[in-house]
Amino acid sequence: MRRVVGIDIHRTFGEVVIWEEGKLTRAGRVDMTRPALEGFGRSLLKTDEVVIEATGNAMAVSRVLSPFVGRVIIANPLQVKAIAHARVKTDKIDAGTLASLRAAGYLPEIWTPDAETERRRRLTARRYQVVRHRTRLKNEVHAILHAHLIPCRFVQRRRSDLA
Repeated sequence: MRRVVGIDIHRTFGEVVIWEEGKLTRAGRVDMTRPALEGFGRSLLKTDEVVIEATGNAMAVSRVLSPFVGRVIIANPLQVKAIAHARVKTDKIDAGTLASLRAAGYLPEIWTPDAETERRRRLTARRYQVVRHRTRLKNEVHAILHAHLIPCRFVQRRRSDLA
């Protein structure tokens, strides 16, 4: 017996709908906290497939639920929207759409990185932010010095000088 669990996730809660033997059943809401998701995960079957849309907290939800189910699938929200044209949009309908599309084999999923790739992405993104912040600060200092007619003798350091 195949079960697909669709979760329409938000910042604070997720609406859960279960597809089983062609029928959708509303399973309520789950809070988007680690303890609540772990409790919810324990209520699922090892053979279940969980489907969520790619949002800001999708990877965290996937990491928490993965040990409890057969597979967690993250769907591409733009492609899901293009496939499923609903006149009425509610969290329950969205969760049911995710589950139904997966059950029918039409769910456009995204590639999910392994832990090391995800770590490197976070590290690269953080470095990019720090470099941009440093540049902003330098530009502010230069603007203040320029506004007060103070010459700036900024020396550009080469990477070889820093080593």
